[in-house]
Amino acid sequence: MSAQDQIRETVTTNDVVLFMKGTKMMPQCGFSSRVAGILNYMGIEYADVNVLADADIRQGIKDYSDWPTIPQLYVKGEFIGGCDIVTEMTLSGELDQLLEKSGIAYNKEAADKIREANA
Repeated sequence: MSAQDQIRETVTTNDVVLFMKGTKMMPQCGFSSRVAGILNYMGIEYADVNVLADADIRQGIKDYSDWPTIPQLYVKGEFIGGCDIVTEMTLSGELDQLLEKSGIAYNKEAADKIREANA
C-alpha cells in the first residue's frame, strides 16, 4: 500500500487524526506538543500518526494536504490545519463548533478553561 493510500485510509477511518512528530503521549516537537496538548486536555479521542517513524508518511502527508508543515489535524477526513490554526480555532471557539457539527465528543469545560487562561 502506498503512503498516499495509507494516509487516505487513516483519515477516512478515524474521526480525528493528528499527524505529528512523536506520539500523543510523547510529542517530539513543540508544535506537535501544543496540538496534542489541546486535544488531550479537551478529552478528544484521536488517532496519532508519528511521521518520524516513516519518511514516506512524513513527506506523503505534506503532499496529501498540500500543506508544508507538521502537525496536521484532520476531522472527519477534512484537513483542519496546523498548530497556529488549531490554536486560533481553540481560542475563538471555532474548534468547539467544528467538533459539535461533526459529532465529536469533547469536554466543553476544558475548552472554556483554555480560553480563560489565554484571555
